[in-house]
Amino acid sequence: MQNDRNFIQDLQYRYQFGGMYMKLIFANAAVFIVIGLLSVISHLAGPATEKPVMDLLNDLFTLDASFRGILLKPWGLFTSMFAHFGLLHFLFNMLFLFMAGRMLEQFFGPKRLFYIYLTGGIIGGIFEVLAHELIPVMAGQRVVVVGASGAIMAIFIALAFYRPNMTVMLFGLIAVPIILLAGIFLLSNFLDLGANDGTAHFAHIGGALLGIVAAQHPQSPRNFVAVIERNLDKFWLKLKTLFKPKPKLTVSRGGVKKTDYEYNEEKKLRQQKTDAILDKISKSGYESLSKAEKEFLFNQSKNG
Repeated sequence: MQNDRNFIQDLQYRYQFGGMYMKLIFANAAVFIVIGLLSVISHLAGPATEKPVMDLLNDLFTLDASFRGILLKPWGLFTSMFAHFGLLHFLFNMLFLFMAGRMLEQFFGPKRLFYIYLTGGIIGGIFEVLAHELIPVMAGQRVVVVGASGAIMAIFIALAFYRPNMTVMLFGLIAVPIILLAGIFLLSNFLDLGANDGTAHFAHIGGALLGIVAAQHPQSPRNFVAVIERNLDKFWLKLKTLFKPKPKLTVSRGGVKKTDYEYNEEKKLRQQKTDAILDKISKSGYESLSKAEKEFLFNQSKNG
């Protein structure tokens, strides 16, 4: 097996085996690249092209913080949490997502991380809409919301409230309890509520509140995010069943009937896992493998 992967292969490897937090980063990066390319190309093409293209990008990837905006462009509640129009905004958010998302996934698992991100972003967007509709000092402002900040705030605050005594190295030098860092972020956003500084502080607060709720008894079936996860899983399953074509061919492996597609997919996944384990051996040695990885490799060699 070739140990050195090229850039594209390395990206594929990180997407497949990097966890849900990496998949979310890839999704944000893909949208950022599309927005950036279209923005630059339309700008070079001239004003006659630039304005309609930018209007289209705003319609697709921003949330109009008003009741009218939600009614006319409801998809903005979802698409806006994956979109960034500025490089620094994108990089800062992805750095935060990488650090907090990786740690939270270890405690909650990939699926729960995804639903906290999704629900935090939506709740954050709703908070921003309500603020601009109901608070007098903000009413009437024409504001659009864009970026993953509310969703990432939900992840970070959930991590802080679930493991409050965990320490992080501030500037790589000072060990600080994560709950203290979370408190500073919350206080900063609270003090800036209503400020016309281009930051969606109410979206941050909404995402943070969702994070607090998500951290309370996360294994309980009555946890708010667990309820969202369970119901959306049922919805996706029904949708998948509705549109899934009937299998034309079935094969039997070990007494269990599977479609040819399912068998080939499982075979491909097993090979990918085998490659990852062999890659780990080449870098760290056989003893670095977990018991489960050793058993998997042994079973593969028997079935080989």
